[in-house]
Amino acid sequence: MDGTAWGDLSRPPLREGALRRAVLTAPWTALDVVPATGSTNADLAAAVRAGRAGPGAVLTTDDQQSGRGRRDRTWTTPPRSAVAVSFFVRPDGVSRALWSWVPLAVGLGVSDALIHVAGLNARLKWPNDVLVGDRKLSGVLAEVVEHPSGAGIVVGVGLNVLQRADELPVPTATSLAIEGAAVTDRDTVLRAVLRAVGVRYQAWAAAGGDPRRSGVAAAYRERCLTIGQQVRVELPGSNVLEGVAEGVDDEGRLLVWPDGGPVQALAAGDVVHVRPERAPDTA
Repeated sequence: MDGTAWGDLSRPPLREGALRRAVLTAPWTALDVVPATGSTNADLAAAVRAGRAGPGAVLTTDDQQSGRGRRDRTWTTPPRSAVAVSFFVRPDGVSRALWSWVPLAVGLGVSDALIHVAGLNARLKWPNDVLVGDRKLSGVLAEVVEHPSGAGIVVGVGLNVLQRADELPVPTATSLAIEGAAVTDRDTVLRAVLRAVGVRYQAWAAAGGDPRRSGVAAAYRERCLTIGQQVRVELPGSNVLEGVAEGVDDEGRLLVWPDGGPVQALAAGDVVHVRPERAPDTA
């Protein structure tokens, strides 16, 4: 726990001891809370590469100052206003071709927690953004990292909890507090997220990474708002694809049917849900 003085009683620090007692069960093996850091993902990845952290390690902080999103975008929040947590998993016995499902399963687990604990209608935007309505509440970033005993995946989750509207970086973001969540205590939210993510991850791993047999694929597709939407996808290399999101295949790829062309399976890209233009009012 942060031993320094803190003045905002509405934003207390995380309680490391209580969190450890609550969440250290499979798949989580260790949990550390640091008062402040640049990026929990970067710190945990460095510890994994050096052999100082193994499968099931969890790292979280009260103040993440240089968090990263996709395409190296920054994610910063006021101290003690959000959940910033990273964890290392090693899907032993699962083909690397199926590892692409890990961040999707994590996003699904985050939405599980927010539905059941926070009472919100949390839905997913492909691949793993968590939305309430059309505003982003949480994002997931995953990277393959080499451990001395074998490669695994470091996954980071950023979740807006206590931010006011004027503290959010963009108008398309939101927080639990703004959405009137049933729970906004960061300890409680973090416990719920780790437990729900652990359940989804273990089901997927126990099924050998099979997204159908584990139930992850069906649950993800049911909760994914992107499916059926007209979308614009910003692809690596500055290319853009527009079309209808037809579904998500068994490799976790987004299936987009562009006008005048065959369906394309996308493994990466930033998705924008394109709202249809409103028809003019008629007398």
